[in-house]
Amino acid sequence: MLTQIKFGTSGWRAVMAEEFTFANVRRAIGGIARYVAAQKQNGARVIVGRDPRFLGETFCSMASEILTANGITPLVVAEAAPTPAFAYAVAQVKADGVINFTASHNPPEYNGIKYSTPDGAPALPEATRKIEANIRALSDDAVLPAPDSGQQFEQVDVKPDYLKRLAELVDLPAIKKSGLRVVFDPFWGAARGYSCHILREHGVETATVHDYRDVLFGGHAPEPDDHLLGDCKKKMKETGAAIGIATDGDADRFGIVDADGTFIQPNYLIALLFDYLVETRGWKNGVAKSVATTNLINALADHYGIPLYETPVGFKYIGELILLDKIAIGGEESAGLTIRGHVPEKDGVIAGLLAAEMVAVRGKSLGEQLRQLFVRVGSFYPIRENFRLTPEVKGKFTEKVKKDPTDLGGLKVTQVVRTDGLKLILDDGSWVCYRLSGTEPVVRVYSEARKESDSAPLSEAAKAWVMA
Repeated sequence: MLTQIKFGTSGWRAVMAEEFTFANVRRAIGGIARYVAAQKQNGARVIVGRDPRFLGETFCSMASEILTANGITPLVVAEAAPTPAFAYAVAQVKADGVINFTASHNPPEYNGIKYSTPDGAPALPEATRKIEANIRALSDDAVLPAPDSGQQFEQVDVKPDYLKRLAELVDLPAIKKSGLRVVFDPFWGAARGYSCHILREHGVETATVHDYRDVLFGGHAPEPDDHLLGDCKKKMKETGAAIGIATDGDADRFGIVDADGTFIQPNYLIALLFDYLVETRGWKNGVAKSVATTNLINALADHYGIPLYETPVGFKYIGELILLDKIAIGGEESAGLTIRGHVPEKDGVIAGLLAAEMVAVRGKSLGEQLRQLFVRVGSFYPIRENFRLTPEVKGKFTEKVKKDPTDLGGLKVTQVVRTDGLKLILDDGSWVCYRLSGTEPVVRVYSEARKESDSAPLSEAAKAWVMA
């Protein structure tokens, strides 16, 4: 029986040698090729690239042959490159899409395929449904033979133009002028030679950790989260760095460490950068956040009188708003953001560079800036947790979230939001959001209290409601 290939919020991912097999990759690429061919009858070109994972070069060759057989010219990126660099390149070279072999921040045993449309944005559900239908329609013998490694394809280098664009968007001279020292951790991933290169090129003292290819990513997920940033923090102490910036496997996510070694939650960094961009760029056209992202952004939008867009989870929805120039910045609590005039895709590279600029220009640590922000618009304490459910509990919970509860943990529910999952706004200004995973028996629980002392009790109440 053939594996059902489904594209989620950010492409298709699976464990290599289980579902991510040569046969299934050929089917997936065959479905994308048919989709592209249907959009453009003649002369279609598609960028083909990868992150540094195992067999990435082989998968790129395979995809290139399948595209060629379908009358589509592949533009192959020889070296691993960040997802946002592909997003920028596709519009610059006027290609008809991007096939990117990456499993992003997932563990090393995974690989995946991200498909981006000609505007550089992640493919919207309308497109992925057509691709999935194409895949289902393909028989085994219709998906072309195994790759012929001797075939040569046209190549494209996405790095120079992307770095040039970053230099236009980030005030790199200001970082140099401040004397700021930076540590960069690419997590053995696709941003190697990107963030550190542009900083050093502009005279910023930059040290690196994990700056070599390792297809096992140190034996864990290439995720720039607090518990995995120990080497970055150690290097910061050694070098006297004021900030540590990190990216995940394909560099669409970021991780930021403050001067004292404190990990700055993505929720907080998005809010700080929103405030900073309004202050320094004067952009007041709007701000976007996913439904599960901090309401500190809502408070800032109210403070500045700026339109707020609250989207379902999935960066493609924020990407649409960037393309329409409706927002100055858009972000998700899962460490994705982009800004006005840039790609309609998550960019962990620009997030780190802008964070460094913000510290350099304001001359204050991120912790100091956050405390000042709380004084201006109020305090917010977000938490995200995942809970694994038994089949019985999942069945009950699935039915429960269809109803509108009137209270949670003794607090009255004042508003029910169903933009994505179930979000409950409580009468003290706190909130809880529940989202069931579509691929495993897990519920993601997001909570945000207005007082630090209320944070843990709110989280416990949110969990108790799941299990009740």
